[in-house]
Amino acid sequence: MNPLFEMPGGMELILILAVVVLLFGAKKLPELARNSGQALRIFKAETKGLREGDKDTTVEGTVVEGDKPRDVS
Repeated sequence: MNPLFEMPGGMELILILAVVVLLFGAKKLPELARNSGQALRIFKAETKGLREGDKDTTVEGTVVEGDKPRDVS
C-alpha cells in the first residue's frame, strides 16, 4: 500500500482540528456541525425517496402524496 494515502493518525487529526478551529473560530464550529447534520439528513431523505420510486419523502420521513416535481424536459 502506498504510504502517501494512509489514514491520518492521532497527531495528524489534532493538527487538522487545530487548523479548523483557527480558520472558523470556536464559536462557529457548533453551527457548522449543525448545518452539516441537517444537510446530511436532507440528502438521506432525498436518496431514500429516489429509491422508493414515485413516492416523495420529506426531511422528517413522512410521505407526501401529490407533491411530485414536474418534468422540465
